[in-house]
Amino acid sequence: MPIYEYACPKCRVIFSFLSKRLKPERQPACPKCGNTKMSKQVSRFALSRGLKEPAATPGAGEAEPPMPDLDDPRVERAMSELERDMEHLDENNPRHMAHMMRKMKDIMPPEAVPKELDVAIKRLEAGEDPDKIEEDMGDVFGDVMGGAAEGGGGAGGYSRDAGLYDY
Repeated sequence: MPIYEYACPKCRVIFSFLSKRLKPERQPACPKCGNTKMSKQVSRFALSRGLKEPAATPGAGEAEPPMPDLDDPRVERAMSELERDMEHLDENNPRHMAHMMRKMKDIMPPEAVPKELDVAIKRLEAGEDPDKIEEDMGDVFGDVMGGAAEGGGGAGGYSRDAGLYDY
């Protein structure tokens, strides 16, 4: 059973939820305030060698982008480096964010990457404010990060709840 992390923008807390499904049909509500508009976060991850990801059959009308081959040693190494770098991310430095976004883009299959991401990365590398970029382009960073760009990994003033909640 997978564990998903969601951030509550009202409480500014990241919660972990144990799901009985690989692809839950709804987002959980905040255990603290009941907010239903939580944002999914990029979680720390572990890789199991030799295990294949189960083939998902998208529902009607769903077009799921393919996931990287987690058994590929290059992907495993890149994900390990990415996890290490995320712990030291200075989200107030647009160039640090650009570096992380470029690493994430390189790991993902091309068809899973929003077309606007290259433009957003170049703007970050030029030192532009991420909030201004999202104001102009929408949630292009959150689309890649799996949720809102702020709040990932406890950054942006978010704390982490130690509990595990059913969902």
